[in-house]
Order: sequence, then structure tokens, then C-alpha cells
Amino acid sequence: MIRTSEEKFWDVIGLYLDPPERALVLCCDEKSQCQALERTQRPLPLKKGYTRTQTHDYIRHGTITLFAALSYLEGKIISRTEECHTHVEWLRFLKQIDRETPKELDLHLIIDNYATHKHPVVQHWLKAHRRFHMHFTPTSSSWLNLVERFFGELTSEVVREGSFESLRELVRAIESYLAERNQNPKKYVWRASGLKILEKIQRAKEALAAADVIIT
Repeated sequence: MIRTSEEKFWDVIGLYLDPPERALVLCCDEKSQCQALERTQRPLPLKKGYTRTQTHDYIRHGTITLFAALSYLEGKIISRTEECHTHVEWLRFLKQIDRETPKELDLHLIIDNYATHKHPVVQHWLKAHRRFHMHFTPTSSSWLNLVERFFGELTSEVVREGSFESLRELVRAIESYLAERNQNPKKYVWRASGLKILEKIQRAKEALAAADVIIT
């Protein structure tokens, strides 16, 4: 059954506002192009009255992809790093989630519409693992997936601010950050009204339509 954007919207919101019993709600996505940049000079230490400084020239040491599944109720994160992000790596991550979560619980995964998430090989595996339930966000609505907030923090606190001499050094920094975070999990609680969000979207559409009429 093909769902409309609004149906997908309420499906995801419903998981946040009324999580199913005996189940985990996992906000999942991959953060590709995590760059291992080695700055030509280490950043100067913070001093009173001065902001942190960082050089803009660097050496590139490649990129990795971080797969992450954020537990909505607990705030803990299941993760793995890969060199690529095809359906092969996505399926490996699903199998990892299957191994690292209690077998008696259903798994509700909030994901976007990236083609690898719907690959026939992935679909075949999911049919054999019925505890997985996939919930797709509407197109261009990645902000509905709370794992994106974690990715933002990871970027600002680790990836963007660091200087890495190799990909392995970047991976170690990410793994260390995740280990520390999982010791003291941070939950993201959905508080926004779904109706108000839809009203804002509708007003934005009407404003765009009116602007288009004026331009034409």
C-alpha cells in the first residue's frame, strides 16, 4: 500500500507520541562523507576573550559512512562505520541491530526513502525477519527523524572540530564519542504538535503558490 506524505507524517509522529508496547523505536540513518581532515596547524587553545581558532587548509585522508540507530525511549545508539553506503552495508547494519537487541521485542525503524533502504535484497531479508517494521518519513522531511539531531551534534563536536591523520583516527574519535555518550544516554523527546506543523507547511505552500503567481 502506497502512503501519502501526510499518512507517513502521522505514522512517524505516532511512534514518538505513543510508542508501541514490547517494542523498540529506532531512528535510523547513515551519515555519509564523514571526512578525515588533517589541519595544517592544530587549533589554538581557548582563552578568555578569544574564540577558538582553526586553519582552513587541510589534507584529506578520505571519508567513511556512519550508520546509527537511536533508541527513542533510551537515547542509546547502535552504530557501525563502513567505507560505503550501498544496500550491502545497510543490510549488514540491520543484521547488527537484530543481534544487539532483545529477541522478544519488535523493532520499529524510522528511516528515509533512500533507495538502499528499499533494495530487493533488503526487502527479501526483512520478509524473513518479521519483527522489523519500517516507517518511512515523507520526502524531504529528514527533520522528522530524530537521529539527525544526533548527527548534527556529532558533526559539530567531533568531525568538524577535529584534525585527523588517518581514517582510522577519525573512526576511533567517533567510537570514543559514542561509547561515552552511551554511558550517559541523551534522549530527544518529541514535543511539537503535529497539527501545528501541518498548518505551517500549508501556509508555506500557499505563500509559495502566491509568489509564483506574482512572478509569472
